[in-house]
Amino acid sequence: MADCNHECGSCEKSCSERDLKAYLHKDSKVKKVIGIVSGKGGVGKSLVTSLLASKVNRDGFKSAILDADITGPSIPESFGVGDIRAEAVEGQDALKPVVTDSGIQLMSMNFLLQNANDPVIWRGPVIAGAVKQFWTDVIWNDVDFMFVDMPPGTGDVPLTVFQSLPVDGIIIVSSPQQLVRVIVEKAVNMANMMNVPILGLVENMSYVKCPNCDEKITVFGKSNIDEIAKSFNIPVLARLPMEEATSCAVDAGDVESLDIPELEEAAKKVESLLK
Repeated sequence: MADCNHECGSCEKSCSERDLKAYLHKDSKVKKVIGIVSGKGGVGKSLVTSLLASKVNRDGFKSAILDADITGPSIPESFGVGDIRAEAVEGQDALKPVVTDSGIQLMSMNFLLQNANDPVIWRGPVIAGAVKQFWTDVIWNDVDFMFVDMPPGTGDVPLTVFQSLPVDGIIIVSSPQQLVRVIVEKAVNMANMMNVPILGLVENMSYVKCPNCDEKITVFGKSNIDEIAKSFNIPVLARLPMEEATSCAVDAGDVESLDIPELEEAAKKVESLLK
């Protein structure tokens, strides 16, 4: 448009010239971006994010996590780095990611707060802006796979991530309850509207394994994840059990020690994006 002032934030018009993409810092390199999403909270997105990042890192790829859940970050505690604060890059207006023991690069709001338990009381657009800055103002060091841990729903942050970051695919996390169809459908519809590929579904809390006989006990009732996946023509990549060892490791900040065999297919699906 001839009269465009290129200030899209204050513009009410829709035009083909509008570029909403955010650009990496000149010293950053990220090959693939994977969003971990759900239509509701409490289904285990952060757990799946942490486990997948640890898995592909263990497989020899360099992984990173961008914690987009600004008001409820849990990634730092899962990796045992909740008391670390992000460092500024000397001579630049940029930050260094926090690096875990196994080399996973992390950026989360808690790394920027004076006290990790300080609340972040911001409105949606400010939160979305912070997520974008995690992409543009952090120097990510030669990352093969960046996992973006999304907040629940289809609001400002998921919209910002889909519009601003070069998302190569998403994994939708669900649980076995009957309301899961609505949860999945919201995430699928948003991804389709934003032209973001869906890699598949991960069902968390799928069952509990009996310690005596290995019988799978479906605490939340019979899952309908297969029917849902078929109706949307997307694969089920994993069914994760509820296990005390997993909960204890996460609570102890030792999620990197977990090797969950049920996530093998999901990890291979992600890793195939570089082949």
